Amino acid sequence: MTKDTRANLVKQGAIWAFIVVELIFFTVAGNFMSVSEQSFIDFDNMLLLLKQSAPIGIIALGMTIIMINGNIDLSVGATFALSAIVLLDSMTWPIFAGLGDWVIPVSWTLALLTGVVLGAINGLIVWKTGVDAFIVTLGAMLGYRGLVFMYNGEQPTSHLNWTLVDFAEAQFLGLHTATWFLLGTALVLWLVMTKTVHGRNAYAIGNNREAAVNAGIRVGPHFLLNFMLIGFLAALSAVVFYSESGSVNPNDGMLYELWAITAVVLGGTKLTGGYGSIVSTLGGVIAIQLLRKGLGHIGADTETVNLVIGLILIAVLFLDRQLNRKGKEELKI
Repeated sequence: MTKDTRANLVKQGAIWAFIVVELIFFTVAGNFMSVSEQSFIDFDNMLLLLKQSAPIGIIALGMTIIMINGNIDLSVGATFALSAIVLLDSMTWPIFAGLGDWVIPVSWTLALLTGVVLGAINGLIVWKTGVDAFIVTLGAMLGYRGLVFMYNGEQPTSHLNWTLVDFAEAQFLGLHTATWFLLGTALVLWLVMTKTVHGRNAYAIGNNREAAVNAGIRVGPHFLLNFMLIGFLAALSAVVFYSESGSVNPNDGMLYELWAITAVVLGGTKLTGGYGSIVSTLGGVIAIQLLRKGLGHIGADTETVNLVIGLILIAVLFLDRQLNRKGKEELKI
């Protein structure tokens, strides 16, 4: 085993070690400070935690690929909301009135296409204009959120299809439908990033874009495909969540981009690109959900939860910066 391989294993294992520390801490603290009689490490509690991790988790997995590329997407929350509106509203369109429950796959398809189209718009602008993805997707975040409010004003869009609800609430091998979507997405993206040319190109572009161009990698189309992918995953997240919820408010999905980015960074992906792991991002998602649930278990309010997660994120970024600086100094020697 090479030195680089060992270093990568340590980096990828750090988030899972942190999860173990969280479980131990909240279990012990819960014995003295818990506002509930239920044990924190309860089997049903952990299954629910995985289910609740799915909406942010699916988006965060896509954000990992975007950030490995050296880009970022701030519009995923608005894409999530607009796709949800299309999902629920399309079920009531007169053109589909005679379809019965067959309207479900039609509405799913329309919602997923909405995410793909919005992602393609972002990717095309980044590709063809050369404007930084941060600026492009910041504008898209505002623009897409504006479309959400234009679609139905400030009123919620609601439609409850009980067949869809039964599917969303179903369990297989003890895991909820949303959890299976999260794990399935993680598996597919892990295979893409570790076993395909597209995955290798993503790391190469993020590590050194100029060198990637010189090596013959078509960077623009690569960006376009990845932005379409994260748009699709934001829509998939909406499909999974609102299949059970049945009602979307115009403000839904706000700050999802920040939660997703936080999970990705906690998982060890570099903001500058070139390094990251799908499995570690999954760990980052679970770690955040454990923090939110654990702090709530011992009576902390929402503001305290956000403060703690923010401080941990800053500490992780600082540590990553120091380690990278030390690594560069060693290379110079």
